Amino acid sequence: MTNFEQAFSDTERAAESALKSAGAVTRHAKALVRAAKAGNIAAVKRSQSDLDEALKTLRQEVDNANSVWPFQDEEEERYLQDGYAGELIAAAREVGLSIYEQDAALISYPSVVRILPGDRAVRIDRRLERGVRPSHLADALLKNQNKTSGFRPNQFLESLYSVYADIVSESESGSDRGMMGGSARTLRLARIYSLLTALPGSGRDYGRYDFARDLYTIDSEGPRVTRRGFRVAFPASTGTRRPRASDLFDFIAPDGQRITYYGIRFSEDAG
Repeated sequence: MTNFEQAFSDTERAAESALKSAGAVTRHAKALVRAAKAGNIAAVKRSQSDLDEALKTLRQEVDNANSVWPFQDEEEERYLQDGYAGELIAAAREVGLSIYEQDAALISYPSVVRILPGDRAVRIDRRLERGVRPSHLADALLKNQNKTSGFRPNQFLESLYSVYADIVSESESGSDRGMMGGSARTLRLARIYSLLTALPGSGRDYGRYDFARDLYTIDSEGPRVTRRGFRVAFPASTGTRRPRASDLFDFIAPDGQRITYYGIRFSEDAG
């Protein structure tokens, strides 16, 4: 079965041929204008004949361009569902980019890609991208690695701390004592995430993989200390040997290593 890259390539070539034929029609039409202005009967008849032939060729090229796309609607959706991820990964490999599959997402740090078969599109982080030609998308993901993202790690850390502090304060009657010294509490990240995405639609636009990626960025690159002097840590699960899947946030690092996050703790920075 033809893949998307081949289908888009064939369509591109057919469209270029139609464009070239349209140029020929324009040239012969201009020649006819000049012949008519000059009153050159022989040139008028020759240009008319040339224009007619060029138009026949253009009609054929337009038919070719309109019929070259090989997928029916249901086939497009099925391919995006079942075959597209592998083709995108192969296209990325050709430009030296690694993409890893993780459940319903594709991870190409720092980008999280979700395939949306029903929309004939993908979502890169929070941006809807309708250009799904694999080579085009692989180039876009490569550029994402080489440019400064809009992610603000300091702001993200402060947001984590703010939600964490509110939860601890509520549970301890407004006191911060559970965050001081060695008695700092570990909270489930799932609880933090649910509060960060409490607004309608925010959970869809900021998914679990986005959250895990941002945790990884803080964990691997920093910052790790808030403005108020509290240091963040991400302890593993200690409350149960088998935490619920909904309590875990997985991410795949640039080297392909799977990182799992469960808990978060803020404690006073010892310096």
